[in-house]
Amino acid sequence: GYFCLFNFHFYLNSNPVAFHGMKHKTEKIASHTRLYRKLHRWLAVPLFVFLFLIGATGFLLGWKKNAGLLPPTSKGVTADTRQWISLDSIRHLAEIFVKDSLKKHTAIDRMDIRPPKGVAKIVFAEHFTELQIDCATGKILSVRTRTSDILEKIHDGSILDYFFQTSGDPVKLTYTTFLSMGLMLLSFSGFWLWWNPKRIRKMKSHAHR
Repeated sequence: GYFCLFNFHFYLNSNPVAFHGMKHKTEKIASHTRLYRKLHRWLAVPLFVFLFLIGATGFLLGWKKNAGLLPPTSKGVTADTRQWISLDSIRHLAEIFVKDSLKKHTAIDRMDIRPPKGVAKIVFAEHFTELQIDCATGKILSVRTRTSDILEKIHDGSILDYFFQTSGDPVKLTYTTFLSMGLMLLSFSGFWLWWNPKRIRKMKSHAHR
């Protein structure tokens, strides 16, 4: 080890041009690395909570069916569409049930029809309730809260748009834009923080040879 270090210093001292050239390059790389480190720190500290939240909600969304965060699909009497009641009847039954039994707003966001199961899933615009109605009999088969929808809105920031009833999802667009850019910059700076020290060691190794 001491002999190699002696040879390295001897090489640099006997080749001043090579020494100054390598020193200039390594100093330049080190300067860039310090800049990337500052950028990485400035981004990581304020974004830590939000990135952790995105990671946690993303993990839960990936496991939503297995973790029971998405209501399981019930099964109706028949999958024969000829025996089903009309969609307008299903909508009307859902609105009556929500208004009279749940005392909640009746505005429907979407109706998800599952032909193989003979079931209609009704999701509402102003709350996270999901009704599952038998398409043949009109019977209410399930009344559950769609926890996965809450997680999705937390994940993309639209939860604030939902509560404040904003138009055009401005919070979601701002939130996703800044966090996406921050994550890309963190990845970029993190790569150079890993790669630049390797470049410097490699340059010193070649100079030693």
